Amino acid sequence: MQISKFGGASVKDADSVCNLLKIVEQLDRPHVVVVSAMGKTTNALEALAESYFSEKPDEMKERFQLVKSYHEEIAGNLFGRLDVPDLIPFYDCLQSLECRLDQMPSMHFDYEYDQIVSYGELLSTLIISAYLNHSGVQNTWVDIRQVLKTDDIYRAANVNWDLTSRLMHETFAFEGPGLYLTQGFLGGTISNISTTLGREGSDYTAAIIGNVMDAGKVTVWKDVPGILNADPRIFTDAQKIDALSYAETIELSYYGAQVIHPKTLKPLQNKKIPLFVKSFLNPLEQGTIISGENPSHLPPIYILKRNQVFLTLSPRDYSFITENYLGRILSLFGQYRVGINLLQTSALNFTACVDNREELKSLLENFMETMVVRYNENVDLLTIRHYTQDVIEEKLNGYTVIDSQITRKNARFVISEAS
Repeated sequence: MQISKFGGASVKDADSVCNLLKIVEQLDRPHVVVVSAMGKTTNALEALAESYFSEKPDEMKERFQLVKSYHEEIAGNLFGRLDVPDLIPFYDCLQSLECRLDQMPSMHFDYEYDQIVSYGELLSTLIISAYLNHSGVQNTWVDIRQVLKTDDIYRAANVNWDLTSRLMHETFAFEGPGLYLTQGFLGGTISNISTTLGREGSDYTAAIIGNVMDAGKVTVWKDVPGILNADPRIFTDAQKIDALSYAETIELSYYGAQVIHPKTLKPLQNKKIPLFVKSFLNPLEQGTIISGENPSHLPPIYILKRNQVFLTLSPRDYSFITENYLGRILSLFGQYRVGINLLQTSALNFTACVDNREELKSLLENFMETMVVRYNENVDLLTIRHYTQDVIEEKLNGYTVIDSQITRKNARFVISEAS
């Protein structure tokens, strides 16, 4: 069997869904198709969850209507009208979300976030499954929350692999048309409460299914020709990489490349399942293959993380940054869910580059009680993997380097635009 995953950009409007239909028609069977929320729906539902949790009813109703109208427009363009029996499950789902918003929120935002944001994938797949069946591509819609079981760590749920494996083998039995359509990003607790696997987690869903079901391959369909050595929106000289190893791709994800969800590779590597990254705009092109084989040569790879905060922590009592002291610092970063993108230590200083997130303010207030805290906002973190000195000089032209870290394969720079 095989797995295909389609992201939000591949189903952002009716024309995109029609394009998905053409691709799915050509897929080998048996096949499981994993689909994300349509377009920027997750962002819209995040805003809706904020309004709901903050108890702003007028704002909440307006944001719900935007989500509803967006999906109705796509469904209407696909079917020609909205009052068709195929769309009854879609409208039932919309009504369920509306009823959810009529309830009083709990005290826990992460819980409410998962209950509301999960509707994006449900609405998307209900429309697409109905349209595929309507177009003669018979498929079975699966609620992944009933199959992919997790703990109750909302917004970052962990998979219950044993239970998930049993339920997936029961569900994906391929006794019907040989094609299942389900959601990415979502899971469910043993008591059937919705959870999410972390932002951009649909790739991870496809890898989980692939691992459990011993898939022959997993394909991720994107709006790029494959994995590029740089973001083409930032670097005009970006080029496609034909092949990568699991290890190399994990390194790229770790440093912030927006290619594959960081958790995706481990389930595939454990079963030696190849991952293909292909263009849904040009499905016949080769794309990029990720496997256990190491390519003989790779070009320099550029990863730029914007809107970073570069901070330095120094103990007020001049305590050395020993292993124990470092452990306490890192524990607080984990407690506040602030990820570290670059880290360096000296005898009296701990320096780190982190995403500028809301949680960072509370973390820094905690540190200020016992440490001197200095930081630079609005900086960028540039990683050059497989660097050369000429490449470093070229990419740093026009920037001020605040800090750097160079190892055998990676050159990393905290930078700001030169004044």
